[in-house]
Amino acid sequence: MQLCLRRWASCKAFPVVVGTQTWEQYYFCRSELEFRMESGRPQDFICKAISGHTGMIEQLAYVSPHEYRFDEGARSVVCTVSSDCTVRAWDLQEGSEIWSSAVQPAPLVNVVAYPQLQLVVTVDTQGLIMGWKAETGSQWASFSLPASCSSMEACDHPEGPFLLVACDEGTLYTMTVPQLQVVSRIAAFPHSSVSLTCSPDTQWVFVSAQGSDLGPKVFYTQPLLHLSEDRLPVSTTLPIRRGSRACWAPDEAARLMVIHRDDGGVRLVITTFELKATKSRDRVSILAQQLASFHLPDTMTPHLMQGHGSQTILLTSRSELVLFTIHGLQLMAFQDHQRPITSMWVDPDRVITAALDLSLRVYVWNKKNTSPVLKSCYHLLGGSHRWASGFTHVKSDSRSIAGVEARSTGTSILRSYCFKVKLG
Repeated sequence: MQLCLRRWASCKAFPVVVGTQTWEQYYFCRSELEFRMESGRPQDFICKAISGHTGMIEQLAYVSPHEYRFDEGARSVVCTVSSDCTVRAWDLQEGSEIWSSAVQPAPLVNVVAYPQLQLVVTVDTQGLIMGWKAETGSQWASFSLPASCSSMEACDHPEGPFLLVACDEGTLYTMTVPQLQVVSRIAAFPHSSVSLTCSPDTQWVFVSAQGSDLGPKVFYTQPLLHLSEDRLPVSTTLPIRRGSRACWAPDEAARLMVIHRDDGGVRLVITTFELKATKSRDRVSILAQQLASFHLPDTMTPHLMQGHGSQTILLTSRSELVLFTIHGLQLMAFQDHQRPITSMWVDPDRVITAALDLSLRVYVWNKKNTSPVLKSCYHLLGGSHRWASGFTHVKSDSRSIAGVEARSTGTSILRSYCFKVKLG
């Protein structure tokens, strides 16, 4: 048990499932699995092409309830939404469909999951939010937005799970889960399409207006969950212009990194803020302290951004993956793809990129070093270039990788790579 807790911090949040395995079994199974996912030998995994949707897969989400369980009952399950107006669940190990919804009134564009509750939430192009039971596909709640949805995130808060939704008219909604009842409605940026990203501990929400000169805002989530006439939303506007993308530092829940334009509106800058909520009597205010700032090279056109640890920023620029510290020191750069990167998955163990060259690239963090070191390991290839136009999405859990492979016919398939584990 002590070996597991020292090696994997996730064991504290997701303990060994009682009655399924001992700590010794867990240690050896997970160690072997990590070795196989790092080596990527053909004999270490099984690749399956899973078809069923008749349109493009717009998003996917893992709903496996026990990610670090290694007995016979363990399996990787994902849900996908598509332009064919259906949501479907898939068993990646079996390469089979578990269930499919009836055809919905409009194409579905996003899905988020609550694995511990075995629930998924979808939204369509008209702004209809639907809740589904992940095991059976039965509907359990719904809510209609007044405009189409621009962003949606699932949040696990100490007071209970909730859903954050932003719509194209600039309003931020906070909803209970599983009821999908609105507890707060905030006009964050009126008449603007809004994007949002929630901090790892769900205490903060970054909200920005796309294509606007207005500075992005950070909301404190606690008041959003208990909004009333005498409890107004608590937010602050960051002192930057044209903020385009942002990410959080996983190991520092109140640390936010934002890409924005400099004062001249020409060059791209990444600024890091440390957030703090201060209380005085009955009033709460937010202090956003700038920790660091640096200009990006003029040759970079970043389109994806993720954080790692407390000091590391990962950016993709066309076909390149680049790592910086929050102070602007370039740590590493990889040019493993031949065509633009379309999606990036980052977790404490690995990084996976998907690209239009019809490949996934797997990288592994070297945890023996004090400073972040990323090792480029291997490619996972998709199907034939004759029928496919590249990967558009990638996500992963502890034992599998799921990629969405776009076809030249205007449809998508799910391609899974499940790594073998010797049980016992």
